[in-house]
Amino acid sequence: MRELHCHTFHEVDNSRVKVPEYLDFAWLEGIVNAVTHREYAMSGNFIKVSMYDDRLEIESSGRLPNLVTLQNIKETRYSRNPRISSVMTEFGWVRELNEGVNRIYNDMAEFFLDAPVYSEPGESLRLVLKNNIVMRRMRQELYVVNNVGISMWKQLDDIEQAIMAYILNRGTAGRAQLAAYVGKSDNTVRTRLNALMDKNLIKANGGTYDPNRTYEAGALLTD
Repeated sequence: MRELHCHTFHEVDNSRVKVPEYLDFAWLEGIVNAVTHREYAMSGNFIKVSMYDDRLEIESSGRLPNLVTLQNIKETRYSRNPRISSVMTEFGWVRELNEGVNRIYNDMAEFFLDAPVYSEPGESLRLVLKNNIVMRRMRQELYVVNNVGISMWKQLDDIEQAIMAYILNRGTAGRAQLAAYVGKSDNTVRTRLNALMDKNLIKANGGTYDPNRTYEAGALLTD
């Protein structure tokens, strides 16, 4: 499970462009609905937002209210907490339950993403929004190539390319993380890291024998 970041970035004509990993309306509406329609009589539980490689999950206490079911959620209107709903509506945060749900479905379909999945595990309501992991990986690779430059990229071997992709998409990384990611020995990874530092593609944070030494983008990519 990862920290909640709903966008990735890539370069177009030397400009940094934000690309949605999850549609803004879909995840925001899911969270707003969880706050507005949760069962507050069930104390001790929190609204949970969990992000994985291929999906975002939003879960809140209480099953669907009154006449709303998993089958008619797009058509049936009902608010469990009308006062909260009224205040949130005045601030422009919330729509009628089915109106917002309908748009989540429509927006996901428009961007060729799987339909949202609602379920009721136990006494809670869960919304799952799936991303397109293939497209996300393609965007990540494009971001790396555009940062490194196609000429330099072609000079790197497969291991060096994998290391650069990991570091650029995650910000920093330790040698053990990189060894596990590329599936190579510590010595092999150390050799590739040194080669990448020689090219100024990455730089080290910490001394050579520091067990917590990390690596990040180098001067060639940050100037």
